[in-house]
Amino acid sequence: MEIYVGNLPWSVSDQELSDIFNEHGTVDRASVIVERPSGRSKGFGFVTMNNDDEANQAIEALNGSDMNGRPLKVNEARPKE
Repeated sequence: MEIYVGNLPWSVSDQELSDIFNEHGTVDRASVIVERPSGRSKGFGFVTMNNDDEANQAIEALNGSDMNGRPLKVNEARPKE
């Protein structure tokens, strides 16, 4: 399952994003989306978890949780339109 994670602190790395989801199951991939020219975070990212039960547990546990003073927005990613 592909999971959208919004309202990330600007300083969060791919590894830190992966680490918070690893507490709820096995993470296949985690990436913070960055602007190409500056390399600065856009404040959101995506996490891929192959086990849907673990992914749903992570969404439930992390949506609204605090990360460096910011409430995370976590839900199943919608396909690009």
